[in-house]
Amino acid sequence: MKDIRLQGDEFHISTDKSKLDIDAIHEFLSTQAYWCLNIPKNKVKISIENSLCFGLYNKDKQIGFARIITDFSTIAYLGDVYILKEYRGKGLSKWLLETIINFPKLQGLRRWILLTGDAHELYRKYGWTDLADSNNWMELHNKNIYSK
Repeated sequence: MKDIRLQGDEFHISTDKSKLDIDAIHEFLSTQAYWCLNIPKNKVKISIENSLCFGLYNKDKQIGFARIITDFSTIAYLGDVYILKEYRGKGLSKWLLETIINFPKLQGLRRWILLTGDAHELYRKYGWTDLADSNNWMELHNKNIYSK
């Protein structure tokens, strides 16, 4: 994918993994993301290597991120979505989400899934709903794995 630009050259989104600032992503995820506090940098690197990643940039500075775990045919999991605090309120999370949902290689999927503790209203604007039948879903969850 070529970089997608917004507001001239001020902001852009890219799926080019070579542009990702692994240190910045790890810093945010390990210290500010309630879902994976204390995650080791090596875990972040491996997750990026095995996912379709979207970096959000202000000029050359990484200010946001999201990754998709997918088979590109039937299902996609959206995870690790964030925008740095000082860049929130500019519509960037909406733009990032729209870019991901409309990404050509992610069209025609039967199911998208995600977990969120605080952004339900954002995702609902794009058609996401609560689980229709949560009795069908199961998980094996080691909530404190990064705290050991």
